Formats: sequence, structure tokens, C-alpha cells
Amino acid sequence: MARIITLTVNPAIDKSTTVAGIGPNTKLRCTQPTFDAGGGGINVSRAIKKLGGTSLCSYFAGGPSGAYLKQLLDETNIEQSITPIEGFTRENLAVTDTSTNQQYRFGMPGPPIKEVEWQNALKQLELQLNKGDYLVASGKLPPNVPDDFYVKVSRIAENKEALFILDTSGDALMKAAKSHVYMLKPNLAELGVLCGVSSITDLDLKSLAKEFLKTNDCQILVVSLGPKGALLATKNEMVQIPAPVVHQKSTIGAGDSMVAGMVMSLIWGKSLVDMVQYGVACGTAATMHHGTQLCIKEDADKLYEWIKQQTPVLETN
Repeated sequence: MARIITLTVNPAIDKSTTVAGIGPNTKLRCTQPTFDAGGGGINVSRAIKKLGGTSLCSYFAGGPSGAYLKQLLDETNIEQSITPIEGFTRENLAVTDTSTNQQYRFGMPGPPIKEVEWQNALKQLELQLNKGDYLVASGKLPPNVPDDFYVKVSRIAENKEALFILDTSGDALMKAAKSHVYMLKPNLAELGVLCGVSSITDLDLKSLAKEFLKTNDCQILVVSLGPKGALLATKNEMVQIPAPVVHQKSTIGAGDSMVAGMVMSLIWGKSLVDMVQYGVACGTAATMHHGTQLCIKEDADKLYEWIKQQTPVLETN
């Protein structure tokens, strides 16, 4: 049976709190913070657990904060595979101003990773992957990890006949997009970078997605459109999936919840349209709660039923 392996090269401890009003040069009285294991792939594993699935969560960790990260994941009963590093695992901070309901997110760059450390992670991944497994890599690269790291990951997945799903940005995305990827999940701005345009209109979106698929070795392109939902594009079909309007409280982990919903749909044998519909439902569900709670299955299932009732317009390429 196919497994899900998530890869996080820049994990974090996500600290969340609230304050009644934010201003300079004054002491801000925050509420008791909450702490969650974070970082792209880790969030995907956490969301998969919430949806009733299982995964192997592979990540770098170091220092006391790395030990605490492991403890947080131990408490969720998620299977882990840790690549030790000398640097300390980073910590991020999210503060919600309750007087305006605005959220401020402070993301740290992460510790520099030595070559022997990221090479160890690749060797470990090669031992873990089996034919038919889903490998989900999500998140930016930390300092000192080469821009072609996900290209190396892609080659390992291809050699193992595993299905590589990637959600990243910047130069790492540019290079990996030219390698063999089963599914790529850029947002609108990232698709613009991949296609060499500064902005994308609704009129441009589908033609740019088609052009990207013609010129790159990617089977499935899912373009995240935020509150507008997502576009599913393959060489044979193109469908725009709407997102329901909800009371949004936090956007942390929405993209990772979306990825979790999609990979779980693949495990369940759903169609690609159903996959993106459920992914949009999970991503939207994650925005309905404060902090870093990610999606809740009950919310996601209700939103999925609403999305299914909206008839997508199917276009054959």
C-alpha cells in the first residue's frame, strides 16, 4: 500500500498569541502563547493526521528547540524520521491584534545547514521511499541548502518510482519545476514567476497553465487562488474550483492543509477534480480557526459538500 512521506528542510516551532492593540515603543501584554510543530511538510503531516491518515514526517532538527519540536510531534503520534543538524531549529511568531483582527506573522530564516547534513537527508530519503509512495516536499529552503535541492529529491523519487508533490517558492521552485514532478502547487504569483510574467489576469491564467504543462515535466498543476479557490490543470483537462466564503481567522497552514487534503484524496482513489475540491475545502477550513490549528475534518467535509454542489466547467485541452 502506498505511503505518504513528507519532507521539511526548514521546520519551525510556531508560537501564536494575541494582543489588544499593537503600537510602537510600548510593552504589549500578550495572552498565553500556544506552541505547534510547524514548517511546510510538518504541517502537511499534522493535517493528514487530522483527516484520519498517516504519514512519515521527515525533517531536520537541532538544539533544544529541535528537541521540543520532536516532543510536540510525539504528542500527536506522528511517525518521524529526523536528520540531526548542529544549528538550532527556528521559532516563528504569529500575533493577532484583537482590536483589528489583523494578524502579524514573523518568520525566521532558519539555521544554516551543512552539506553533510542535507546529504544525509537525501540518503535517508532514498532508503525510505518505495515504488508508488507519495513524497510531499513543502516549504522554503534554509540557508546553505543549494537551490537545486528539490531537483535532487525529484531524481530520487523518479528512480524509486514514487510520486513527487512539491510546494515551494523562489529559486528552488524555478529549478525544481524543470525536473520531473508529479504535482506542483504554486500560487498565482509563483506561477507568474515560472512563466516569466509580472502579473496574471483571469484571462491569462488558463493559457499560461497550458503553456507551462507543455514545456515542463509536470503531470498535474494546481494553482492556488486564495479565496477564489484553485485551478486544476493537466494536459487533458482544466477545471477551476471555487472556494466558499468563511469567517477567516488565520491563514497559517492553509496551503499545507490544502496539500494534505489533496494527497489524502489520492490515497482514497478520488478523481483529480475531487482531489482539488477536497484540497480547497481543507485549505479553507484551516482559515476558520486562530493560530496554527490547521484544518479540522468536520469543517473540511462540510465545505467539500458545498464545493461539490458548484458545477465546475470542464475544459478539455
